Amino acid sequence: MKSSRAYFWFILCATFFIRLVSLGTYPLMDTTESRYGEMARIMVQTHNWLTPMFDYHVPFWGKPPLFAWMSAVGIKVFGLSEFAVRFPHWLAGVAVLALMAYFARRVRVNALITAMILSTSAMFVVSAGVVETDMALTLGMTLSMVGFYLCWQDESKVWGYLGFVGLAIGLLAKGPLIIVLVGLAVMPWLILQYGFKESFKQLWKRFPIVGGTVVMLIIAAPWYVMAEKATPGFLHYFLVGEYIDRFLDSGWKGDLYGTAHQQARGTIWVFWLLSALPWSIVLMIALWTKRKVIRPVNEKMDPLISFLLLWLISPMILFTFAGNILPAYVLPGIPALGILLAALLSDKQLESNWFKTTSLIMPVALILAGVYIHFNVAGVKSDKIIFAHANKSLPTYYVGERTFSGEYYSDGKAKLLKNDTVLDKLAKVQLIGFDSQVDPVIKQDKLNCVVKFTAPSQRSLFLCTQ
Repeated sequence: MKSSRAYFWFILCATFFIRLVSLGTYPLMDTTESRYGEMARIMVQTHNWLTPMFDYHVPFWGKPPLFAWMSAVGIKVFGLSEFAVRFPHWLAGVAVLALMAYFARRVRVNALITAMILSTSAMFVVSAGVVETDMALTLGMTLSMVGFYLCWQDESKVWGYLGFVGLAIGLLAKGPLIIVLVGLAVMPWLILQYGFKESFKQLWKRFPIVGGTVVMLIIAAPWYVMAEKATPGFLHYFLVGEYIDRFLDSGWKGDLYGTAHQQARGTIWVFWLLSALPWSIVLMIALWTKRKVIRPVNEKMDPLISFLLLWLISPMILFTFAGNILPAYVLPGIPALGILLAALLSDKQLESNWFKTTSLIMPVALILAGVYIHFNVAGVKSDKIIFAHANKSLPTYYVGERTFSGEYYSDGKAKLLKNDTVLDKLAKVQLIGFDSQVDPVIKQDKLNCVVKFTAPSQRSLFLCTQ
């Protein structure tokens, strides 16, 4: 194994370095990245760090603000750019890697292999640098699970309190979902160890339940109180709409900020299989081939294997019967994958050519994906290219539908044309939209327009005069 350490260090560092370098090489994509990036931009511009805004003066109740705080800090430090809004999410991924490597060392598992497998898992490396809520949630989940296990193992209340800090991070990242996910992993595991009644006694005995809850609430609760006070109705929409109605109704019509992602029940397991590639395949093979020795290995390693398996599948347990889901929902369980495989595979298997080749897939895939996105996707999924040809000093209106990337790359100046009478007062104006949508406006208002640029998305930029 020692002879391969340099190789695995290279794979680990290369993968995350490639991801770091790529952060500023392609535009924010519609819809999620541009939408969340625009919220961070508005937050910095308006100095309102309490309520993320979907648009100016339109509060965003769909998620807590940690994702926006992260990107807003990036803007404050680096200025407005794709790199700035993505970099804090990349750092969150690095923090998860470091925490899992530390955890692996504490439980006598190969820390380098743990970090390398995690860094080369598809969903993890992609999300480490995407402007979204999921990596922050995963950081909170990881700290909670590591804190719980080390507190149980060492009976160290410090790690117990850190576990509650992780819950607080999750509450500010995505809400009470973090408590459900941790509970779905921890409580079945405790019951496996002690039985149903004794598990609750052990939970109370070993963990700082009261003190930890106080710490969690001190960190997270003030924002919820202030957010409700600033925009009454937030708590009902967020807790009832986003957590109950969205879960139960795959075609939920109450989403104020997007569209429902209707999927067949059980699709979350398919999402996991794809999101954890290439290691999801390796894990299933390893679990099958080692099925006869898993139980003694688990007993030898302080029930670590069962703990990691429950952690890994907790998102799938929760979302199996939900239809309104996305692939990123599996991400909070992915950190368990690295340490689980590192614990199951022998040194001989880690030294094998097939393992080394598998670890090389992701850095190569990242390079190829970056090239493909740059030449084939960026101009279709983002309107940045349009505003590279636009005059930002001129009034600009979208006809038909305004994209989030258009809002972001115009610094919030591009508006949706709701009433074309506003054009009567403008001597010169820019219109953006599909020809079939813009042409009727041009004819009705008798504008003199020329097409300045047509993007790969087929949206055109028109320069018009009266």
